[in-house]
Amino acid sequence: MEGPPPGMSTASGRDGSGRDGSDRGDSGRTVPDRGASGRTASGRTVPGRDGSGRTAYARSAFRRAFDALSAPVATRANALHAGAWWLWALGLAVAASRTTNPLLLGLIVGVAGYVVAARRTDAPWARSYGAFVKLGLFVVALRVLFSVFLGSPIPGTHLLFTLPEVPLPDWAQGVRIGGRVTAEQVLFAVYDGAKLATLLICVGAANALANPARLLKSLPGALYEAGVAVVVAMTFAPNMVADVVRLRTARRLRGRPTGGVRAVLQIGLPVLEGALERSVAVAASMDARGYGRTAHVPASVRRTTNVLTLGGLLGICAGSYGLLAAQGAGYGLPLLGAGLLAAVAGLRLGGRRTVRTRYRPDRWGARSWLVAGSGVAVAVLMIRANAYAPEALHPGVVPLAAPELPLLPALSILVGLVPAFVAPVPEENP
Repeated sequence: MEGPPPGMSTASGRDGSGRDGSDRGDSGRTVPDRGASGRTASGRTVPGRDGSGRTAYARSAFRRAFDALSAPVATRANALHAGAWWLWALGLAVAASRTTNPLLLGLIVGVAGYVVAARRTDAPWARSYGAFVKLGLFVVALRVLFSVFLGSPIPGTHLLFTLPEVPLPDWAQGVRIGGRVTAEQVLFAVYDGAKLATLLICVGAANALANPARLLKSLPGALYEAGVAVVVAMTFAPNMVADVVRLRTARRLRGRPTGGVRAVLQIGLPVLEGALERSVAVAASMDARGYGRTAHVPASVRRTTNVLTLGGLLGICAGSYGLLAAQGAGYGLPLLGAGLLAAVAGLRLGGRRTVRTRYRPDRWGARSWLVAGSGVAVAVLMIRANAYAPEALHPGVVPLAAPELPLLPALSILVGLVPAFVAPVPEENP
């Protein structure tokens, strides 16, 4: 005997009401059996049964939002603005200038190092971060040596050792060479040197992440000539480091020594030769592009430009000093704002002299705002932390005590990790 048609249940599957296990609509059409999850036999979700369809739609919408927020692979179209990296690094530097706590300074260095490791490329300037770290360690050691040999005004009771003291004339009162060396003065020197070393490392992070050529292209027209000099000075150090590494590797492969005075002299000559060749190539390319050509502007506009630019830069310097100083936060911010307005007005007027165009200018997108904003947020939060936790941010050395890690300032520094998750990922660091 032939079985029932496909999609229909057998007689044994009927219930007491005389209907089979499948549901029928008003038109008599058979609807396949559905489980408790609201899915058909083919696995397709039928919305409106138990909300699983809406859950799947919300899950797909969340996945699309996550894909939109996740960092894409870096291309020429979505590359981060070079100025965003510098604002982020300067924000970390401002935060470092507001504390002498070695734990917070180490956390700032760790944040900068993690972002550099996650988002730097294999360009020559990206390899200079290690050189800045070594320079920071050298600064700490030099600061400690100065404190040991030249003395310190910090009083201390824990004597470490005593150096022979050089007698000085009467007119050199307050200055000594040698003498007692206490643990308090050495610890104070370490704290002070660590702050300066952290500032240098933050600048090194910006130098390793920002493309100097693209930074030059983004400068206003009035600062183009000065920007060229600054960019050339910034790129000299990383290029020199890359040349030294390349020459040391070549000598090591040839079985020649890489240490000692003789090796340094033999490496230094090719490094200088390479620097001279790059200078000639840069000069030729600048001459071919018409560098130095200016337009004619009235004398009154030139004088107004000079006054606004010079006054604005002085206001920025004074305002920055006020923000970095311990007691200048009240007048620093208004003076910095006024200086920025005057400088921007002067740069706008000065840009009329420069007759140049920009090919495919870099755009300041949402990711650039997030990167720059994270650095500014770290600086603002650390400046605010000096109002409610000054003792934790500036631990004392008399009497000797171990520094403590304040929770809120530490969390504010972790905001600086935002570029490691939102900045485009270089192709070599997928």
